[in-house]
Amino acid sequence: MATAGHLISNNLPSVKQLQCFLAVAHELNFRKAAERLRMTQPPLTRQIQCLEAILNKPLFNRSTHDVILTDAGRALVIKAEKILQDLNALKMESLASESSLRIGLTRTLNFEFIEPVNRQLSKLNARDDIETPDLTSAQLLQCLSKNMFDLVLTGEKAIGHEDTVQYQWVYQEPLLMAIPAGHPASLKDNVSLNDVSDLPLFWFSRSANPSFYDKCERYFEQLTTPIKRVKEPEDSLVMLTHIVRGKGFALMPRSKCTFTQEGLCYRALIPAEAEKLTIDIYVATRLNEDREAVLHAQAILCDNRF
Repeated sequence: MATAGHLISNNLPSVKQLQCFLAVAHELNFRKAAERLRMTQPPLTRQIQCLEAILNKPLFNRSTHDVILTDAGRALVIKAEKILQDLNALKMESLASESSLRIGLTRTLNFEFIEPVNRQLSKLNARDDIETPDLTSAQLLQCLSKNMFDLVLTGEKAIGHEDTVQYQWVYQEPLLMAIPAGHPASLKDNVSLNDVSDLPLFWFSRSANPSFYDKCERYFEQLTTPIKRVKEPEDSLVMLTHIVRGKGFALMPRSKCTFTQEGLCYRALIPAEAEKLTIDIYVATRLNEDREAVLHAQAILCDNRF
């Protein structure tokens, strides 16, 4: 049958015991060490006594006036500091792993040129880890529902994901009009859709983003001059080349209006149209998401104090 002494000697030092030991070793004063650890002196003394019993060695020489480390105590200081440093590093690695987020960004927008949102993304310290596959908002939301992402930034709310996805508004991205530089409307600072009624609109299919498509189409129906539409090429550079040649015009998110070419210009819409023709950006997460790292990221992205 094991004795109490054997039971103690088979135990390993606890983190609390090592923390108490180091506090006393650094202060060489039990009262100050207790204050440093925000505890009273008796439990601190008991922690040290238990540690000495486990190691079967005295760690301090105590007198009425002095506390001095023994040889064993001095040797333990180095080992204990290393142990606690390693444990802290392990904890930080675990937290980093738990907070590593799979963030999807819609290809419809270039978030590097949406300064307020890019700034919030930078606060997550995840910019290099953000997934940027060539996916539309609808495709990203399907991936989110399948647990392939933790959260996504999408243009507009999607239709048909109400049972699996929740949204919070982040930012409103304006649209600009890409037109031929030789068109009379290019002479204006703010252009109306009626100003380019002689050109067809390069337009996308509804399946790519039904919510955004429907929002724009509702406004188009109110125009006095009907809009002619042609299919938008898959490659946006091909589309812009067609615009340079006078083959049509496009409505593009401001953050995507970065390509420059002779014969191409971008113009802001008139205020009445600019108010209606925008892309609302939302952060989307799975319904009933409760992981702290995801909720923290969501809160940062939805902080609209820009």
